[in-house]
Amino acid sequence: MPQSTQFLPGKTALLVIDVQRALFTRPNPIYKAKQLIETINLMVDRSHIFGVMVIYVQHANQSFLKEGTEGWQFHPGISPDEVDSLIQKKQGNAFTDTLLQSELEVRGIQNLLITGLVTQGCIGATCLGGLDLGYRVFLVEDGHSNYNQEADAVIKKWEKELELAGVEIISTDGIEFV
Repeated sequence: MPQSTQFLPGKTALLVIDVQRALFTRPNPIYKAKQLIETINLMVDRSHIFGVMVIYVQHANQSFLKEGTEGWQFHPGISPDEVDSLIQKKQGNAFTDTLLQSELEVRGIQNLLITGLVTQGCIGATCLGGLDLGYRVFLVEDGHSNYNQEADAVIKKWEKELELAGVEIISTDGIEFV
């Protein structure tokens, strides 16, 4: 059994970043898309059971993630619950020009569990942004991906770089709510 890290639900938030339809229709498919959706849903379900704050982040841009379009909508395999928070962003880092930090501060959140898309973009930027703000940041190893032709290599490279910066890489099996 892998070594687990214990998280206090009242001090922890799960971020589900940019799991939006258009990212699944790019010329290169999302690497391990089915497994990604399953992992995120498992994490969301566990978070709901233990009272962990869940925040869905939704990116908007002027091209394929244009606000209000079908591609901008969440992937049909995930569905935010009414108790979950929704944050909309226009930058890679989910903390930039959003209410994310204030939502976390109000709840006394110290730990961030990061999942979603894409590893070398918004995932990396939000992980680093969280570190800069003093959060303990955990990248869920089996809970992020991308649509790069060399997706697996990109994931490994970014996990190594983020870990060197102070992000803790953790598998879903290694997360224990107490």
